[in-house]
Amino acid sequence: MKGFARRLLGFLLAAVLVFAMAGCGNSGAGEQAAGTGEKIVNVGVTDSLGGINPFVIDQTEINKYAVGLMFLPLMELDPELNFQGMLADSVTTEDNLNFVVHINDAATWSDGTPVTAADVEYTVRRLASPVVNNTTLMLYAFEGVGDDGFVEEGAESVAGLQIIDDKTIQFTSKYPMALTTFENTYARYLHVMPKHVIEQFSEEELLTADWFNHPDVISGPFFLTDFDNDHYISYEANKDYWKGAPKIDKLNIRIVDASQVYAGLQSGEIDITHHTMTAIPQEDFDSIEALENVKTVYGAPITNQSAFIQTANIQDAKVRQALLYAIDRQQLVDQLLKGHGEVVDGFVSSASPFFSEEVTPISYDPEKAKQLLDEAGWDGSQTLRFYVNSGDSTFVNGAQVLVSQWAAVGIKVEVQTVDLATLMTIAGTTDYDILAVQYTYAPVDPYPDVDWLLSGEGSWTGYHSEEISEALAGTQQTSDVEKIKELYAVVDRKVQEDVPMFSAYIISAQGAVSNRLTGVEPSAYGFFNNVHNWDVVE
Repeated sequence: MKGFARRLLGFLLAAVLVFAMAGCGNSGAGEQAAGTGEKIVNVGVTDSLGGINPFVIDQTEINKYAVGLMFLPLMELDPELNFQGMLADSVTTEDNLNFVVHINDAATWSDGTPVTAADVEYTVRRLASPVVNNTTLMLYAFEGVGDDGFVEEGAESVAGLQIIDDKTIQFTSKYPMALTTFENTYARYLHVMPKHVIEQFSEEELLTADWFNHPDVISGPFFLTDFDNDHYISYEANKDYWKGAPKIDKLNIRIVDASQVYAGLQSGEIDITHHTMTAIPQEDFDSIEALENVKTVYGAPITNQSAFIQTANIQDAKVRQALLYAIDRQQLVDQLLKGHGEVVDGFVSSASPFFSEEVTPISYDPEKAKQLLDEAGWDGSQTLRFYVNSGDSTFVNGAQVLVSQWAAVGIKVEVQTVDLATLMTIAGTTDYDILAVQYTYAPVDPYPDVDWLLSGEGSWTGYHSEEISEALAGTQQTSDVEKIKELYAVVDRKVQEDVPMFSAYIISAQGAVSNRLTGVEPSAYGFFNNVHNWDVVE
């Protein structure tokens, strides 16, 4: 799936809060209350962890952040959507082909060894190994890497990676790439590993080495101490963190049922939630807002409840158009989200600098839907399979509304709710008709996600348009915001016309933070950038 499912917002694999707390070795807030004197912060999420080994995992949000607390990426977005240096302090290009990355001179591993360009080169080269077989970084964009995203097994160099000096490395792409695309697609998702440690492992061993379950040499603020994919991830502070020792002693990511978030915030078992990793049920919004011990924060509308239509199975564009005309999306925003969201067509939300108000969303028109179905010769005998993420209780309810509205125009749809891991497996096939998942298209650079999702056979839509491809390519060759906005408008209008996907709604997610925390509040981006400055005030 070429890696951009990593922005997907996964949800819960069934684990209730009490079980999650009992299963975790670090008891969190309760332990503090018992008088240990330790400062412990508990982050409540409804995503399930896919794994902790950066050579194996896909790049869903929770995987990215779970690894990033140990191994910093090169860059990260901050809450205001500016790129902030993490391991790197600059990324520059003069020609949109050669990207020069400079590692912060102060960056060191926890054992005191400097982080160098050699660490970056070695990490990328091993990620590009056909033995490792990780396609999530789309490394085929760089010189010396095959179109399949791999180099030769055991390769000792890659043409598109040139070490300039100890702290500087140059990436060379095969075709023009916007600086924001390089930063957002590669610099944010490349978790650099310590070459002097992991070079002891063969390429095969990189997939299974136990070292990754409890790494003892890291660049980030926290050491991993324990994890359970469905229940928790526990960390302790890296007192030698080169950006400054964390003010808190332990950090726990609690993986809980969405229905238990409110209770956790109320009791203090959860200190903070995340705008994209925590699916707070709409019915709990008012109750959380009423809590005296937390502050609520609504984010910008960036999380897209996307429905991808497998066009190989629903080939007639008129049928796909009918699916869109038949649903009342504003009703979903008003009733499911209590107005905390918006309706758009395509991929670009109003939070993006490339949003065009000229792309007017298709309105609810069931009679138009019936007309299109008649023109398509739809006889109503087919039942469409609609896969939905079981952890997203809000959209599980919304999906039933859509099914009812589709039935009203003569389209039979059967909802199948599955957990995130199963949904991702299904997404890698064509064995579905519609597949819905929350997807965060980076407002500053939707290009990679959109390009892949509409890349034809093998993508989640199976759809390709030369008009869209040309427009997307144009976004990589200019820095003119107005020009890029026009090009994305071309994309979104064509998506309106052919409907390989539709946005059910864009979410302005609710987040919450305990009054006992300082230096942090919920945000979709930049959440952990300055986690070493988080503190607890009792």
